[in-house]
Amino acid sequence: MAAYLQWRRFVFFEKEQVRVPGEGGSLLTMPTGLTVCDSGRGSLIFGDMTGNIWFLPRSLQLTSFQAYKLCVTHLHQLKQHNILVSVGEDEEGINPLVKVWNLEKRDGGSPLCTRIFPAIPGNKPTVVSCITVHENLNFMAIGFADGSVVLTKGDITRDRHSKTQILQEGSYPVTGMAFRQTGKTTHLFVVTTENVRSYELTQKDYPYAELESHGCGLRCSALSDPSQDLQFVVASNECVYLYQPDERGPCFAFEGQKMIVHWYRGYLIIVSSDRLPFAGRAGDCQAIDRQTLTIYDLSNKLIAYSSPFTEVVDVLAEWGSLYVLTRDGLLHALHEKDTPTKLEMLFKKNLFVMAISLAKSQHLDSDGLSEIFRQYGDHLYNKGDHDGAIQQYIRTIGKLEPSYVIRKFLDAQRIHNLTAYLQALHLQSLANADHTTLLLNCYTKLKDSARLEEFIKASEGEVHFDVEIAIKVLRQAGYHSHALYLAEKHAHHEWYLKIQLEDIKNFQAALQYIGRLPFPQAESNMKRYGKTLMCHVPNDTTQLLNNLCTSFPQNGEGSRANPEEFIPIFANNPSELKTFLEHMIKEHSDSPQGVYDTLLELRLQNWAHELDPQLKNQLHDDAISLLKSGRFKNVFDKALVLCQMHNFQNGVLYLYEQGKLFQQIMHYHMQNDQYQKVIEACERYGDQETCLWEQALSYFARKEEDCKEYIAMVLGHIENRNLMPPLLVVQTLAHNSTATLSVIREYLINKMQKLSQKIEEDERTVHHYREDTARIRREIQEIRTSPKIFQKTKCSICSSSLELPSVHFLCGHSFHQHCFESYSENDVDCPTCLPENRKVLDMIQAQEEKRELYDQFQHQLKHSSDGFSVVADYFGRGVFNKLTLITDAPTGRSGMSKEAGLQRELLINTKRKA
Repeated sequence: MAAYLQWRRFVFFEKEQVRVPGEGGSLLTMPTGLTVCDSGRGSLIFGDMTGNIWFLPRSLQLTSFQAYKLCVTHLHQLKQHNILVSVGEDEEGINPLVKVWNLEKRDGGSPLCTRIFPAIPGNKPTVVSCITVHENLNFMAIGFADGSVVLTKGDITRDRHSKTQILQEGSYPVTGMAFRQTGKTTHLFVVTTENVRSYELTQKDYPYAELESHGCGLRCSALSDPSQDLQFVVASNECVYLYQPDERGPCFAFEGQKMIVHWYRGYLIIVSSDRLPFAGRAGDCQAIDRQTLTIYDLSNKLIAYSSPFTEVVDVLAEWGSLYVLTRDGLLHALHEKDTPTKLEMLFKKNLFVMAISLAKSQHLDSDGLSEIFRQYGDHLYNKGDHDGAIQQYIRTIGKLEPSYVIRKFLDAQRIHNLTAYLQALHLQSLANADHTTLLLNCYTKLKDSARLEEFIKASEGEVHFDVEIAIKVLRQAGYHSHALYLAEKHAHHEWYLKIQLEDIKNFQAALQYIGRLPFPQAESNMKRYGKTLMCHVPNDTTQLLNNLCTSFPQNGEGSRANPEEFIPIFANNPSELKTFLEHMIKEHSDSPQGVYDTLLELRLQNWAHELDPQLKNQLHDDAISLLKSGRFKNVFDKALVLCQMHNFQNGVLYLYEQGKLFQQIMHYHMQNDQYQKVIEACERYGDQETCLWEQALSYFARKEEDCKEYIAMVLGHIENRNLMPPLLVVQTLAHNSTATLSVIREYLINKMQKLSQKIEEDERTVHHYREDTARIRREIQEIRTSPKIFQKTKCSICSSSLELPSVHFLCGHSFHQHCFESYSENDVDCPTCLPENRKVLDMIQAQEEKRELYDQFQHQLKHSSDGFSVVADYFGRGVFNKLTLITDAPTGRSGMSKEAGLQRELLINTKRKA
């Protein structure tokens, strides 16, 4: 039970008397004889003893209409509908009538009455004590002085859609009723002078709960708003009780005789009466009633207003204010002050806790609340209550700039309070990098490892701080294990590896961590830290690189790293590099070319420095097998340079052979005076490059040693293949003092014999050509001067007997005309001789074209300043290619040009005879 005497009193309302609008501004006086009041839908509503119902709108222009013939006893204005329900009397001795008025429709000059019915069924005479209507228009309850309650269910505005029944009967007057709607459940509170009940109207037979064994007087009950959970308020002379539908709630000890109880916007309004002695004129002592209107704020435990009034008729709420009607017909207005004004009053008295409670109940926005918390925090800080102040400052997070608070507690050296504030700042995810740095520095300065660990491990779901900043601060402060935890948990791989490698020097753990990363991160980090890891854990690092470039476990996409990019990591570890590269070409023969190049260089280095003959042979074979792998075709020069750098002669010779550099092979053997190798090279490659034999002869000719055997072998090949003129051979061997005439004696004899044979053969050919030429000339002469007799009897094509018509040629061939037409290409040439004649004609044409090209060449050579470029150009065009034609005559060009036509005929006849 809360005693109201402990509640602080304030003046949160301003009181004024309602005046008539206009220049005069006289007091508004209500009609006399008013018996009942209500408000809603923008009007104050009154009923009087003459049966009139009065309406006072905001314009303060009174209007009325005759509702009953005798008097109006009860009014109930619905808040959600423009429906007014009234109870009054039209005749004396007759049960009161209930009338339902639709204020939106008119019947003449009065509102439309949609329903009239007696308050109590039957003719039982009784007095209506109270009435209430549900806002959904489906329930109406009427209480009577004899303790009975009548419930109307259905549409209350129509007779045929509603049903009336007696809800309860009793012996104590009903003093108050209220409907309570929660979800789909409807309750009806009923209070008499002796008890309080709650009926559940959504169940059959309307079960009820007995809530209290004492009640209250008339007009001393009300239903609270949602701020007090729609509780039923019952005010007795000692206390005020609040009830739920199934139990009693809190109780407040507000003393005084309760006259009127209302609920308004979270406030409980009570009009109470106290009898005070009063000395009359005659000196006798009398008693008068002093009524006090008090407005209680139950949520904030304060009295918002209290003021005495004389004979209060009722208290009404409309237009955002309270109106108090007194018996003298005056209307008093109570206007609530705005929230900032109320708070200012509380601030002046340093009542910050109450101000906060009031602001929340008034639904002040977060900015307003934050300002109250700040002022409260400043007040506590100035008083030296740093712990209390920091709690208020924490409530300003998100509105007040954090630096305002941080500066205060940095200056005051209150690191514990500052830590609490920074923690709260992080929990709301409003901390920036500087705040995280400051908080972690606070932890480290306090050496509070437990709270530090709790802070970084508390955020299992959402992270409330900048992880990277936290890692940096922890690393700088030496809390490496905490920094590692954050880096690993939040996948800051680079920071994790930096701490392991640079601070803790735990290279093995760093390598294992990289091995657990996804493929892209593992690849990038091995490129960054590979050299360091190779320096300290070479074997394990090599194994990880093997996996990364072949079959990395975390690689789900089927790709693999490029091993060529990791070769620089092995700069100081050639043994591991060789192992790595050999693994690459074993697993993937399509490894990049750089892998093969580097491996070749490593094998050549090992071969060059190896002293053990057996191992040296093995290394030699490994290098040769690598060269023969076929991976150096496109990088021939690079492989050749490597072999030459390491004096790997077998590799050099192999590459010369692959590159068809046969002369280099010869030069190598010549430089090393390997005579037999020179001969073998000529025999092996001489067919592809004939100049090798000439070079071999020159080589042996320059030697002063006895090389007769080798010279003889070379001369034999030169003679067999006719590679050099004899004179050139003699000139070449003339430089060798040991090469006597006996060395080339047989060569020269064989050469002279062959030349003699050739001369004899040429002479016979010349003689034969001269005889043919003379014969052909005679035939030509005969053709020109003598008739030609055609004696052929058979066709030269079908071999059948000739028949007229037939075709005869001077060459001696005859044809049927139809055979000639079928096989000839034209009407001039003999079909039989045409193929051979065409060959001869083509040769003559080629000769003529060659002669023209020669003339042009001679002209350009005479007039050009750079004769060599002209010769080179015509070499490319084939001017100097040897062409032998049977028409070549021993005479000069002029003779050949003069008898061009005769030569053509001689060629044709020669071919025909052949």
